[in-house]
Amino acid sequence: MHRELSEQEVVRRESLQKLLELGINPYPSELFDVNVSSTEIKKNYNYDKLSYKNIQIAGRLMSRRVMGKASFAELQDGTGRIQLYFNRDEICPDEDKTMYNTVFKKLLDIGDFIGVKGYVFTTKVGEITIHVESFVVLSKTLRPLPLPKTDTDGKIYDAFTDPEKRYRQRYIDLVVNPHVKEAFVKRTQLTNSMRSYLNDKGYLEVETPILQPIYGGAAARPFKTHHNTLDMPLYLRIANELYLKRLIVGGFDGVYEFSKDFRNEGMSRFHNPEFTQVELYVAYKDYNWMMDLVEEMVEKIALDLHGTTEVQVGENLINFQRPWKRYTMYEAIEHFTGIDIAEMDEATMAKIAKDLGVSVDSSMARGKLIDEIFGEKCEGQLIQPTFITDYPIEMSPLAKKHRNKEGLVERFEAICNGKEICNAFSELNDPIDQRERFEEQLKLAKRGDEEAMVLDEDFLRSIEYGMPPTAGLGIGIDRLSMIMTNSNSIQDVLFFPQMKPENNTEE
Repeated sequence: MHRELSEQEVVRRESLQKLLELGINPYPSELFDVNVSSTEIKKNYNYDKLSYKNIQIAGRLMSRRVMGKASFAELQDGTGRIQLYFNRDEICPDEDKTMYNTVFKKLLDIGDFIGVKGYVFTTKVGEITIHVESFVVLSKTLRPLPLPKTDTDGKIYDAFTDPEKRYRQRYIDLVVNPHVKEAFVKRTQLTNSMRSYLNDKGYLEVETPILQPIYGGAAARPFKTHHNTLDMPLYLRIANELYLKRLIVGGFDGVYEFSKDFRNEGMSRFHNPEFTQVELYVAYKDYNWMMDLVEEMVEKIALDLHGTTEVQVGENLINFQRPWKRYTMYEAIEHFTGIDIAEMDEATMAKIAKDLGVSVDSSMARGKLIDEIFGEKCEGQLIQPTFITDYPIEMSPLAKKHRNKEGLVERFEAICNGKEICNAFSELNDPIDQRERFEEQLKLAKRGDEEAMVLDEDFLRSIEYGMPPTAGLGIGIDRLSMIMTNSNSIQDVLFFPQMKPENNTEE
């Protein structure tokens, strides 16, 4: 069933047909060789005017002011906008004025792609402008752009101030709100900075399976699928930890991976079912060493992106300069609640959690209760980058037991702007202890914990062949990108975030 076209869409289709009748292909195959960008012209023209006598530029027509035989327009390419000047007699020096009088004035619409040849000059009011000597139609648009409008009070409004529409139709959001590109450019700069840092350390970037027969490496619910040929279930990975540690067993001293991971859990402005993280594993190191690496690397990222260690995030000015503050988990809970839970048993802790207004249920063992108390009462108050260290063993089945503190493991998380941005361990390499931890996770699953880890026999077999002492790290790229781009929602740093099913009623 075809939707009903709007009046503007009907007019655009009629213009398309008229172009064809004039012998103009509105979707040509011929190459249009762009040799300059709008930003390059604006940046360099006043200093190097001789270089812009024969330019070719392409982009969308974003505005037009027709004034008889002379007109001004605005072209938007991938870097910005620049003014165009059209003179009918120069574009059409012979008697046939079709390209100007018919094509430019009547058959082109806002949003159409055109290619322009000409030279650059400065108008009487000082605006850098392209004097158009010829132009070609490169792509005819069939839908009008939802361009911003201004009401009588000066308030700007358009269809793409609605975040849901912006996230669903990012391709148009990027056109009508070009400033949103900045966050994605910064995100790429962030991963490039991180990659160069890790490469300079000599660590190897690798790839591990996304479809896994057993999901593991984190506490999360997986997405499940089925492989028809093998007639077996497979899971989208929730983490790549166990595969990367297999590579440490195999003899690599340092490996990392930028991975797409998938967790079948709730969605919020901090959570998307599909997300990106980098995981790093380095042999013969521990979590203390890894804390120093995280401080150094994130400080470098801030400097690479902003030229300073200070980054404005909402109302908070966050400083990534080393060293960062450090609390143990028990210290953090006591600091923010006034309660020392270090020696409490499960029943007492459940009562304390309820007294603190933290939601609990019967499936929560001691480790889960501690995690809930910390998340509700502490995490949101940690604005400046802070390491939380020394977690209870129940919360960390893949981390090594603390060398000095009974019942704890050598683990840290970095918290910034009230949210976790990374998680790291001195990795557990004792295969007997690891099997016992997995078996405890199976017991939690029977109690109803849907995020409990499963037992991976092949991973256990791998570390039974011997894994050296290893430090491991996972950094959430989406969360860190939110901070480094001052974005309020994870959807603002994902080109195409997961959305609920769309209402098919057209606007």
